Amino acid sequence: MADLRRGEPRELAMVAASQAVPQGLPGIRPVALSFDGVTHRYGQRTALDQLQLEVTQGQVVALLGPNGAGKSTTISILLGLVRPREGRVEVLGSDPRRAVADGRVGAMLQAGSGVGLPPGVRVAQVLGLVRRLYRRPAPLEWIVERADIGPLLRRRTDRLSGGQAQRVRFAIAIAGGPDILFLDEPTSAMDVESRRGFWTMMRTFGDEGRTVVLATHHLAEADQIADRVIVLNRGRLVADGPSATLKAAVATRRVRFVTDHPDATGLSRLTGVTDVTVCGTGVSLDSLDADATIRDLVAREVHFRDLEVTGAGLEQAFVAVTGCGVAAPPTGGAAAGGAAAGGGG
Repeated sequence: MADLRRGEPRELAMVAASQAVPQGLPGIRPVALSFDGVTHRYGQRTALDQLQLEVTQGQVVALLGPNGAGKSTTISILLGLVRPREGRVEVLGSDPRRAVADGRVGAMLQAGSGVGLPPGVRVAQVLGLVRRLYRRPAPLEWIVERADIGPLLRRRTDRLSGGQAQRVRFAIAIAGGPDILFLDEPTSAMDVESRRGFWTMMRTFGDEGRTVVLATHHLAEADQIADRVIVLNRGRLVADGPSATLKAAVATRRVRFVTDHPDATGLSRLTGVTDVTVCGTGVSLDSLDADATIRDLVAREVHFRDLEVTGAGLEQAFVAVTGCGVAAPPTGGAAAGGAAAGGGG
């Protein structure tokens, strides 16, 4: 843990330490990627500031942070597209460019305003071309099954829906059978059903012992599929651990109930309350002391029912460690889709 804002819960400082794994012990998985004191600047702006990080093989990792936090620079360095000004980076025990050239790394980057696929050709043709970029491509049947694109093989790329195009781009990213897969906002063009299906694909990929690093603005995505959540802010590591641990370290609790005549102004004055959301007769309160809030609710004779108290959500933990909300993902100008990241000709 580095550079938590003053006054944040002390427990968060223990989260990163819990990730340290003794080396050389039986059954310990090898390191998939590592940053050792990595600093990178663009002119006067520091994108990464002494980043220290290890990810072991087989982990599904969510990389979170507000815009400008250093996520894109981190992925660019890991793909060998950028060399850091200071520090050392290894991917699968070697230089990132070597790992990419060997076909051991795949990536599905943002597609900008388009679908990130060559227009006017069939999906099967695209996969055939991409597989020829690798010395040892993954079997076509495996790629099709993992990406769930069997019905799309004869479809033209310019006639795919947003969710279908993302599945094809995922197939391109895994065409080399990579040991590490980087995904940058992979579900940004998907509806809820397509997104859940994609989560299952990513989780299956990780269950095979491969490493998945997912950069996303969808906190539900991180909460559902990631073994580990890494939060960057201003180029520094500010939180690192399972999402449940991050959420448990935040003092805020959420109090929900139903009342016939909710008074947002009055509810905001309850003891411990930091935020009030009213939707019809449903009320959601964020509180630093849920017990005191409920006692005050009773003392003020607020007639409520269906009371529920839950822990902090991942978004609340995110706000606690970064001091800002979750920004919307960028919509254009991003790097194009996954084929370029993999090939070892």
